[in-house]
Amino acid sequence: MSSEQFKAASDGFRHVPVLYREVLEYLAVEDDRPMRVIDATLGSGGHSCLILEKNRQAELLGIDRDGDALKRAGEKLAFAASRIHLARGKFSDLADLSTESGWVSVDAVLLDIGISSPQIDDPQRGFSLRLDGPLDMRMDQRSPDTASRFLNHEPAEILEKIFREYGECDKSWKMAKAIVERRIHKPFSSTLDFAQFCETVLGRSRAGKLPVSTLYFQALRIAVNDELEELRNALPAAMKVLSPGGRLAVITFHSLEDRIVKNFFRDAARECICPPGLPVCMCKHHAELRLLTKKPVTAKEDELRDNPRAGSAKLRAVEKV
Repeated sequence: MSSEQFKAASDGFRHVPVLYREVLEYLAVEDDRPMRVIDATLGSGGHSCLILEKNRQAELLGIDRDGDALKRAGEKLAFAASRIHLARGKFSDLADLSTESGWVSVDAVLLDIGISSPQIDDPQRGFSLRLDGPLDMRMDQRSPDTASRFLNHEPAEILEKIFREYGECDKSWKMAKAIVERRIHKPFSSTLDFAQFCETVLGRSRAGKLPVSTLYFQALRIAVNDELEELRNALPAAMKVLSPGGRLAVITFHSLEDRIVKNFFRDAARECICPPGLPVCMCKHHAELRLLTKKPVTAKEDELRDNPRAGSAKLRAVEKV
């Protein structure tokens, strides 16, 4: 990839697409080979820009539920306007959106799970624990469910479950009870307010460690956007729309997401899913895909130097059989 292509894809070096070389490799994006690609988590269009630059015959369907992201991506991808289709929606609906675009099958699907740099860096979106803004965290701003609604209205039992399952927080019940007690006289409304409250309840993190509020922000964001269920539904949808030999690449940023992808790929790549011990296979299951990555692919040293946010990114890829 040329420096000009990387600069175009990196949005002035503010939004840098992670694992950009690996995405092109595992999706088999080759020069001048007609192909249809779905970028179901379009974001600012960084990965899509590279795909459309590398292959001048590629067509792309870009999906995102964030209206601001679609606008940014449309501007970035204007050089390939005749080859792109943009759709606002959930990435779990990618099969339906593909059909609506007139595509029966595609050659490649990319899922880059999580939030993008522009979303984190905009305090009004409420994703950052370091920038003061409304407790929003919605990827789709048409949704009525904000982070503040969860904090101010959900019972302690639900909050505890959110923190325990989505943040893997070891003091989830202590935090849930404290939130319910505090909101009676002062509802939660801002990101810094909640971040400081986490420190009040749990104490400040030690030097060199992540702020104690990090996992609680993560858990809230996942709950607000129903991210794990979206991912569970998106994986079979992607397999449905892929043509034989088509490829699916998924980038995740924390263990909960990676575990879902790893387990789905493992099961879909197995010839038999019967319980162990049966003398004869009864399931009649056949492998739907071939693993291209036995272990998750991570960023190389030079990418980590240029883009520290790539440090937690993991890519897994498969090919439909």
